[in-house]
Amino acid sequence: MISIGTDPYESQSIGPVWKESREPTCGSIGRMLVEPMRNPHSEYCQRVARMAARIVSTVGLVMVMFGCQGTDRALMVTSQHWESWQAGQVVDAKTGLPVPMNSWLETLASYDTIYLGEEHHNRSHIDAALLVLRSLMGQGRRPVLAMEMFGWDGQSALDHYLVSPAPVREEFLAQVLWKQNWGGAFEDYEPLVQFAKEHHLPLLAMNPPKTLIRQVVKQGLIQVQEQPEWRQWAMEDETIVDDLAYRSRILSQLQDCHGGGSPEDYQRMYEASLVRDEAMAKTLVTALKRIRGEAGPVQGPLLSYTGGGHVQYGVPVPNRVARRVPEGLKQATVYMATFESGRAAELWQAMKEGIADYVWLTPQGSQGSPRRCR
Repeated sequence: MISIGTDPYESQSIGPVWKESREPTCGSIGRMLVEPMRNPHSEYCQRVARMAARIVSTVGLVMVMFGCQGTDRALMVTSQHWESWQAGQVVDAKTGLPVPMNSWLETLASYDTIYLGEEHHNRSHIDAALLVLRSLMGQGRRPVLAMEMFGWDGQSALDHYLVSPAPVREEFLAQVLWKQNWGGAFEDYEPLVQFAKEHHLPLLAMNPPKTLIRQVVKQGLIQVQEQPEWRQWAMEDETIVDDLAYRSRILSQLQDCHGGGSPEDYQRMYEASLVRDEAMAKTLVTALKRIRGEAGPVQGPLLSYTGGGHVQYGVPVPNRVARRVPEGLKQATVYMATFESGRAAELWQAMKEGIADYVWLTPQGSQGSPRRCR
């Protein structure tokens, strides 16, 4: 919130002050150059004329100086960053300027963790992830892919699918508990799974089981922490950090997107969100430690693929990963967004607030513009 200060003149008496003049009057400043000509022998009016000349000269200089600044400011206002944006560009969120795609892709190999935050049901975002994976492999790296769309209780089935020479797709979806943990069309994410399979890349299930999250929504975090399933998934030693930045972002979004609930409902939903993001961070940190334990610099980086809500402003997952790796971590967050020229100013505002390190502008998905709750 911007605090508006008190006008410095409000506390002062600024009414006209009437004072008898003992000198001849030559009129207003606007007439100072004319009056001496009418009475050229008046020493007072000549003195006033000299004063007026100096004032006019000074005013002219000020107008030239500030006139130029005003022109520059007008250009700044009318020529915004987003006027040159277009789908297919990656924009540096700090500057609002597009970055050269090829050189940017090359820099991603230097990171420990890359976060891609998608809008669901947008094939362009899958293609963007594939482009990153191909670029990393083209630089001789062996990226590790982690996906929100799979739950921990499906990891063994996922591992089997990746190495099976002739897997049956329907059996795989049943064994990986796709409908229970995600429920959307597998075809949306199948290209990423197939890429990992074809190139023998590790693919990690990021999400805790849906059954665990539903328990938190129904009963609250404190009660669920005392139940066997919490210990079954090795969550008993995990610290669930509820920080102010996370709460201010996530809780308001839950209220906007799920209207009509009671304060208790929103609190439990919020706690479920906390558990999900903390659990996904746990998955990534375990993978990072394994990558760092590998001999040589080839293995990695870790590529996290989730919905954009788990990437935004760093608070959901990236900050939780950084908290768990105190020895240092180089991370890049990439928020993938449908480019709509009419909402470009809104997107630029989100960039200034730190929504991500980079924003990847993409075409619209097959289901149209993404649903926005705010």
